[in-house]
Amino acid sequence: MMMMMRLCAVCLLASVALNIFLVRTVYVGDEWKKQKLSSNWAQEAAAEAEAVALISCSGHGRAYLDGVVVDGKPVCECNTCYRGPDCSLLNPDCAANADGGDPLFLEPFWMQNPTGSAVLISGWHRMSYAFPDSSFVSQELENHIRRVHSIAKNAITEGKYIVFGTGSTQLLSAAVFALSMNLSSPAKIVAQAPYYPGDASVLKNTSGDGAELIEFVTSPNNPDAQLRNGVLQGPHVKAIYDHAYYWPHYTAIPAPADEDLMIFTISKLTGHAGSRFGWALVKDKQVYENMIQYIQIAELGTSKDTQLRALQLLKAIHGQKIFHFAYKTMRDKWEKLSEIVSRSNRFTIQEIPPLFCNFFEEVRGPSPAYAWLKCEREEDSNCSAVLQAAKIIGREGSLFASDDRYVRLSLLRSQDDFDLLLRRLNDLISKEKGAQTM
Repeated sequence: MMMMMRLCAVCLLASVALNIFLVRTVYVGDEWKKQKLSSNWAQEAAAEAEAVALISCSGHGRAYLDGVVVDGKPVCECNTCYRGPDCSLLNPDCAANADGGDPLFLEPFWMQNPTGSAVLISGWHRMSYAFPDSSFVSQELENHIRRVHSIAKNAITEGKYIVFGTGSTQLLSAAVFALSMNLSSPAKIVAQAPYYPGDASVLKNTSGDGAELIEFVTSPNNPDAQLRNGVLQGPHVKAIYDHAYYWPHYTAIPAPADEDLMIFTISKLTGHAGSRFGWALVKDKQVYENMIQYIQIAELGTSKDTQLRALQLLKAIHGQKIFHFAYKTMRDKWEKLSEIVSRSNRFTIQEIPPLFCNFFEEVRGPSPAYAWLKCEREEDSNCSAVLQAAKIIGREGSLFASDDRYVRLSLLRSQDDFDLLLRRLNDLISKEKGAQTM
């Protein structure tokens, strides 16, 4: 009898154990499968992005995840002057576009160095307006901005506050707002010509004879690439330094910038103009707080998705590689353009002397973002029209508060754009009487 009871007990325990095992296996197994399936979203998103990146556009265009979809996949978006389903057809009559400031010359760098720069965003990423500390600023991004400046040796960030903005244009407006508060009289905003036309909306007098002055100083200058300092002095003068191009890509860095209010933008650092992200380094706490107030009222801070992408891009700058790539690319463009223009009796471009560079720790030659081309003949009073007749599109000098004998030619665009620019310029100059032949 005792043996029978023991046997029943063993059977009961075995049955309970078996049921627990089966329940655990079925339930936990199903939950694990659900978790495994839900964890595949990142792999699926990455696979989709990689598939689009591998679409061939003959090296003269790109396909994008958010592009037009035909037959279930995004189509190629061709570079200027190229067409066809794979962008392989060049339009021989196309004009060379040297007008815009899209820094597409950096696209090959990111294609050659994709690791670390890609961003994968979950559907629930940063859905709140603010971060947990109630701020609108990623502290990690701020840390990496300071780190990148220390690598480039182009700005002192110690003792400076950082303000994020939607590109440099919003930051310029925020800076004017901040510097104009609590003044005894309205401020007059001034800049030394030639200056970038994008600032024209704020470069206007807010009063007739106001004693308070705010000077915009763009260094290197857009359009002529000259390093500049403020020209106005006195207790009623405040300055905003736009250092969008103060990177080793475009200029020698004689010393790290250390002005009270400096503005930078990611578009000219990494090439990602479409991300619309910039920052200001601000010395005065009250000015910093006034700028923050302006940004928060205008936009409730900068997009969290934009901040994440900016962070990932800056994290990918873990050495000097991008600066060497960018400098070599822009230097080569300048040298090729200079060689062609030097054979002309009709056109000249600005002179940029070699300077010691704090980043390269040696004297280096020019590598500007733009050529400031001048028509020297008396009859060529509209230089833009002269170039347009030769199928070259630039930006006329009057847009920079200068003379229309000048035209700005962008060297920032894609290699396709630049190659066509050289071809059109060479054709134009070769027709000059007395011009030197190649």
